[in-house]
Amino acid sequence: MTAASDPRERLEAALGVGTTGAPTRRMLVIVNPYATTVSDRLKNLVVYALRGSYDVDAVDTEARDHATALCREAGAAGYDAVVAFGGDGTVNEAANGLAGSDTPLTCLPGGRANVYCRLLGIPTDVVDATEHLLRIADDWHPRRVDLGQVNDRRFLFSAGVGLDASVVQRVDAHPRLKARLGEWYYAWSAVATFNRRYLIRPPRLEVELGEDRVAGVTAIVQNAAPYTFFGQRPVHMGEGATLESGDLAGVVLERAAVRDVPTIGARALSGTARLASHRRVRGFTGLAGLRIASLDDRPLPLQVDGDYIGEVSEALFGVIPGGILVVS
Repeated sequence: MTAASDPRERLEAALGVGTTGAPTRRMLVIVNPYATTVSDRLKNLVVYALRGSYDVDAVDTEARDHATALCREAGAAGYDAVVAFGGDGTVNEAANGLAGSDTPLTCLPGGRANVYCRLLGIPTDVVDATEHLLRIADDWHPRRVDLGQVNDRRFLFSAGVGLDASVVQRVDAHPRLKARLGEWYYAWSAVATFNRRYLIRPPRLEVELGEDRVAGVTAIVQNAAPYTFFGQRPVHMGEGATLESGDLAGVVLERAAVRDVPTIGARALSGTARLASHRRVRGFTGLAGLRIASLDDRPLPLQVDGDYIGEVSEALFGVIPGGILVVS
């Protein structure tokens, strides 16, 4: 590794980017030590660099939902910003703690996809992202963006009921393979999960879209676009929703058949073909809310922002316009 590519050299060089005087803004960095690309060495380097422009405290998460609890305390403790350093699941937990507060959220990439970092315009290279946070210390402009909500859980960009949640459940159960193989493990898990649980007698659901009722096997609801990324390629599902549009968009997969999967996957990854125009997909957009319920009394798997959160018999979706303050 050359000096130019060493994270220590790059982070030390970044120290000259931000504020030249004494730090005035207090920043809490919440670190998921188990995130795909996070290590103690990297965390220490990042915190050291950020202290060039901020008064920084850093704390590791210790269990599921710990980031949510920490963020609920951050505003009362007088922090000017919270940085979620981890994958999208860590950012989601942080958002659930900061929703509705006046403490802005930002993030550093520590996962594989880092969807919310990309949506906020934060680089996916951790050194570049640290440099970016140092730079905005002198250009501080928090803004409000929308949050999605399903039952009592907020989400930042997407949630899913059915096949995609089952895939996330399988991937989350094997974190080492997830870290090593990334999106290719997701792809393999999707095929394996489809063949095992959705090819024959899949769980059935019904989506209430205003006055319409749509039966299917999977529903994806988005508060922003894209749905996720496959490497550097965006994966497109629903159309229309953005972080500031105040509505929801998404798709319903009406059936699970072997002959449909290749064309659905190709459309999702295409930059031009529309998934919503597939004959087995029902698209929706511009909704303030919707309801998804089981049609056959089997509980439905649910994921938010790429994190599996359990099974539900009913999922009530809504949107909270301007529900969270962010800075990027």
